[in-house]
Amino acid sequence: MYNGFGCDGKNISPSLKWRGAPPGTKSFAVTVYDRDAPTGSGWWHWVVYNISASVTDLREGAGTPDGRAMPAGIVQGRTDFGTRGFGGACPPKGDKPHRYVFTVHALKTEKIELPADASAAMVGFMINANLIDKARFTAKYGRPQ
Repeated sequence: MYNGFGCDGKNISPSLKWRGAPPGTKSFAVTVYDRDAPTGSGWWHWVVYNISASVTDLREGAGTPDGRAMPAGIVQGRTDFGTRGFGGACPPKGDKPHRYVFTVHALKTEKIELPADASAAMVGFMINANLIDKARFTAKYGRPQ
């Protein structure tokens, strides 16, 4: 859970592992998106790209804003919290449980070149322009009133 916006979590990114990349994969990107956020456009909780094709996991806690726990070369883009790094769940109290979509994208390019302050939407555009395939799962989380 996020630490801020009325939430008091520890904001620790989860451990993620993947395997079976499609042929031609040169890099990966990982995104976490809340499609139920009351914004009209959802909420980006984590945007990670330029993950080498040899990397098949991100350890728990790797999503710190400074990126020190990430393998070399990986970029964490700006989330809708306005910062880099993982932003945990923080749905409004009493709202229905939100759906957090975790996606690992297999890309046909080794590196996505973007300005340091690129928005999550811009990163998403570049991910989709270079996409070979993707795998996703959805986690649900809600807070009682």
